[in-house]
Amino acid sequence: MAIENFEEKVNILEKESKEAIQEASDLARLENIRIKYLGRKGVLNELVKELPDIREGSRARFGHSINFAKDNLERLIDEKSQELKNEFIAEKLEKEKIDITMPGKIFALGHLHPLTKVERRIEDIFQSMGFEIVFGSEIESEYYNFDALNIPKNHPARDLQDTFWLRRGLLLRTHTSPMQARYMEKNNPPLRIIVPGRVFRHEATDASHEIQFHQVEGLMVGEDVSLANLKAVFEEFFKKFFSTRGKKIEVRFRPGYFPFVEPGMEIDIKIASSKWLEVVGAGMVHRKVFKSAGYAPGKQQGFAFGLGLERLAMLYYGINDIRLFYSSDFRFLKQF
Repeated sequence: MAIENFEEKVNILEKESKEAIQEASDLARLENIRIKYLGRKGVLNELVKELPDIREGSRARFGHSINFAKDNLERLIDEKSQELKNEFIAEKLEKEKIDITMPGKIFALGHLHPLTKVERRIEDIFQSMGFEIVFGSEIESEYYNFDALNIPKNHPARDLQDTFWLRRGLLLRTHTSPMQARYMEKNNPPLRIIVPGRVFRHEATDASHEIQFHQVEGLMVGEDVSLANLKAVFEEFFKKFFSTRGKKIEVRFRPGYFPFVEPGMEIDIKIASSKWLEVVGAGMVHRKVFKSAGYAPGKQQGFAFGLGLERLAMLYYGINDIRLFYSSDFRFLKQF
């Protein structure tokens, strides 16, 4: 090959590559230019293969000129690459610029469910009166759910249409009362406990009934515990519970029947000018329940009670349908 032609090729390639580098508008195009001219099969490396065609005295000079061109292109590509990176960063910063003097965005935050709020309020009030909070299992045995509580074998509460039965004599507890017997088996009086938790009943749902709901069981046992203590506890409880609602509360006690208490009573409340509503079942612990728990007959006495958490929540917030608590409707939940 003629020296003049080889030298002209080198000059043309240098000019072309420099113009291409200057016109590159992004890093991807710049990388393509690098591969085209400096890659293993790039134009300049292909040109090296033509050196054997140059006479021996000029090969070193032209080899040096090719290497010089390569070094020059690598430098130009590095400079252009940095320039494009700086432009990209500047553009990104401009687009994502934040005005720190502007007010921040308000994000919607979650909060406690109304039933959780009411349960914690109930727990706080009873704790202030010296009651301890304990919990029990939602899967219970027939013995603790019925037998230990003096509920007869033929009682309708044991029927399939009222109770969710599982296998091997287990069931979904129908009330939180089993913890009366369980706790007394392991603890000696005097004692004061409440047992909040979810319970299950096999019944049709409507505005005031659900197949699952929450109860708060209570138990107070000691040598001198009487109905007077029960009356005082609930007069104080309702006074504190509704204190933040600014409503006048009346409380009344009337006879009622529950197998695990004797005598039994139902506690009603009346809010302002509304009708009387039963909210608590209670009474003095039956002697057979004490016997099942291993307490000596006649040595202790106490009262037990059970209140419906949803019913109190409905009264507290003015809700007329129990199903709303389980609907997961944000329009409802956001009100609390």
